[in-house]
Amino acid sequence: MTTLSFHPKIRGVRPLGRILLVALCSLGIIISGKAESTPAPSAEAEFNKQATDFIAGYLAARPLRAVALGFHQYDGKIGDYSRLAIDAEVERLKRFQGVFTKMDPSTLSKQADLDRRILLAAIAAELFRIQDMGIFERNPMTYARAIGVDIYIKRDFKPLEDRVRDIITIEDQTANVMTAGKTNLADVLPKPYVELAIQIATGSAEFLEKDLAAAVKDVQDEQLMAAFQDANKKAAAALRDYATWLTKERLPKANASYALGTEKYRRMLSGAEMVDLAPDKILEIGLRKLKEEQQTFADAARIVDPKKKPIDVFKAIQQEHPKPEELIPMVAKDLDQIRQFVLDHHIVTVPSDVRAVVKATPQFERAITSASMDTPGPFEKKATQAYYYVTPTEENWSEKQKNEWLTSFNYYTTDIVSIHEAYPGHYVQFLHLNASPATVVQKIFNTYSFVEGWAHYCEQMMLDEGFGSAPNPTPEQKVRAAKYRMAQADEALLRLCRLCVSIKMHTQGMPVADAAKFFQENCYYEEKPALAEAMRGTFDPGYLNYTLGKLEILKLRDDYKGQEGKNFSLEQFHSQLLNHGAPPIRLLREILLKDQSKWDAVL
Repeated sequence: MTTLSFHPKIRGVRPLGRILLVALCSLGIIISGKAESTPAPSAEAEFNKQATDFIAGYLAARPLRAVALGFHQYDGKIGDYSRLAIDAEVERLKRFQGVFTKMDPSTLSKQADLDRRILLAAIAAELFRIQDMGIFERNPMTYARAIGVDIYIKRDFKPLEDRVRDIITIEDQTANVMTAGKTNLADVLPKPYVELAIQIATGSAEFLEKDLAAAVKDVQDEQLMAAFQDANKKAAAALRDYATWLTKERLPKANASYALGTEKYRRMLSGAEMVDLAPDKILEIGLRKLKEEQQTFADAARIVDPKKKPIDVFKAIQQEHPKPEELIPMVAKDLDQIRQFVLDHHIVTVPSDVRAVVKATPQFERAITSASMDTPGPFEKKATQAYYYVTPTEENWSEKQKNEWLTSFNYYTTDIVSIHEAYPGHYVQFLHLNASPATVVQKIFNTYSFVEGWAHYCEQMMLDEGFGSAPNPTPEQKVRAAKYRMAQADEALLRLCRLCVSIKMHTQGMPVADAAKFFQENCYYEEKPALAEAMRGTFDPGYLNYTLGKLEILKLRDDYKGQEGKNFSLEQFHSQLLNHGAPPIRLLREILLKDQSKWDAVL
């Protein structure tokens, strides 16, 4: 999940609202669509005004998020992490929560009311992070991640020299952010948070010193480069000082108090995701699905080699991978084939012929990702190319290290990941967002469960629709299809373990060591990656949403299919699903299902 930052100018949002409204109008966008019937004009106008004011304040308080969305009037700005600014933002969120809650839905068009509830979910998510999770008092990673200048070197939305000036302005504030962290953080912090924050702060300093400096080396203006080098040096020093402070002042006193507890966990689900099921009920479903997926994994393994244990079969499959120099060309070639399958089998409409460019992951991101989709913001007008990044081997690695890395890029898993990241996953999601009549609210605010749930759902759905298999298959084709199913099940097992571990850690007291063991035993991870997954669960309880969102979409599809009967079209269902941004899936049930009694049955 993205850590959002705060900007000092959070009072006086009306002028900012007018500025934003002008910007939005210049993009040909309005907050909400026309009413299906004629609502009270004053109510609709009041909602539009309040929504515009809220968005203006939201972006001003989160300038890095605003730049990522494509609003470049926020370039060069960084958040204000002072206690005064944080408290003011909480009050602002609560004020708008009250405003939108009190509005009478019957006086608004359906579109405006949908936007109103999306805003309420977004506000609930922000308040949960600030108040219930205590991201400013309990999580030192908040400050270690605050200097997010990578977008200024990844995307050429203006000349490099101008982006370097923005970077300098941001880096000049690094020491202030670290000082705010030292002031705001509690004396006793969760140990996993402190350990990870130390790693992140140290890694961020190295990124500034090496990768950022290398990315701007072609700037010819000597005076500008001197200013950059000075700001960059001071920013890196501030981050290293912060890491040292955490090591000396917070790590010795740290404890294991990261669990949310049942009530807070329920609020996380009901507020941001509009899921009112009790955590123990979701866990029950997750454990059942985990056993089913393990059986799917085992059944597929028997088709490949009935004499071996399933995990040994999969380890052998992982050795079927390209050579280092073949990796990027292979991914690009297979991506075109996957896209064509989507079109030929009428999986979902693809609104644009513009392809995502497959490239090697930038050096500065290789430590944190093996494959990722980098799409521009929905309001970006210049740097509009999307990139599908794949992390290659490094030249200085040993042959053993290269082979180990490439096991995760075996031919079958790689295609499953490409389905998730590109077709029909995140990239198609992005294309639909741009081409759809989605409102500004729907383009700015999204939910964890829909964004990741859709991409994860696509992995299974594509195989169910025949990807990787053949009609009347030969024995060799059956084995090939089984290998794809094992790769897909492997991804599903990881996400199911995340769901179970998240709930167990935060509502049942499961310690990190036991969580790591759960990953080892249930999705067959080795010790080191299993521990990394468990550590992530301490600060990202929402990583259950990969599976939760997938299950919600499957339930909605079944209900919609029952409603439509012989008129059901998978392509139409998917296209309708993607035409409203990425709101809580509970709201999409109201849009697609006519039977109101089924609206709350999300699982």
